[in-house]
Amino acid sequence: MKLFLPFLFIFLISYSVFGQGRKVYFSEAVGIHIPKYKKKAKKAYRNDNAQYAEFLFDSLVKNHLSGTYIDNFNINCIGKAKKCFNDYKKPIYLTTYASWCVPGKGEIPALNELAKKYKDKIDFIVLFWDEKKNVKEVISDYKGYIDIVYVDELKNKDAYIVKTMKHSLGFPTTFYIGSDKKIIHIDRTAKLPFTDPFEKSYNLNFNNLSSGISEILAHEEELLSSMPFTLN
Repeated sequence: MKLFLPFLFIFLISYSVFGQGRKVYFSEAVGIHIPKYKKKAKKAYRNDNAQYAEFLFDSLVKNHLSGTYIDNFNINCIGKAKKCFNDYKKPIYLTTYASWCVPGKGEIPALNELAKKYKDKIDFIVLFWDEKKNVKEVISDYKGYIDIVYVDELKNKDAYIVKTMKHSLGFPTTFYIGSDKKIIHIDRTAKLPFTDPFEKSYNLNFNNLSSGISEILAHEEELLSSMPFTLN
């Protein structure tokens, strides 16, 4: 009986978090599953097995994070009156970054091109985990149809959510999110050696981003088709 009680407790906690009809938020799922993932991923990298580490990341996303809902948290949007994540009503392309990260050659041009094409259907956001002064030094290449958002971990009152998002998956990381705030997919930004030509980097990023955007649009079509039809 004593051995049974811990398992019963774990079951009841899991059911209360993931029970039917209740939205599971990203921060909750990460809190449960990230410790095991990080332990295995660190071991894989120590053994110089990057391929297995990527498999672990893909498994974490597919089995535990996709289908959860992005948490609402306070943000600072440069040049626009957006105060929290739920101010965005359209589906969202979100890349998280830091000012010291150096984008690949074709990364920003590919994002600019796709943001221009889909700006009426999708909100494009680049979120920097950094101070405003540092962010303003590195954003000149992004076009105006991309929102530049920064979150200073030390000053943000949503400390737990921010800490979870910033430190769980690293950066750069890309989230593809529906208008209902459901996470459709999470991906790591494609990187190539800086010695590779611009065209190769641009095409890789453009194709990867296009695939994620297609998933967003498909999700929105499903939402629209599931809405009840009413006659005026």
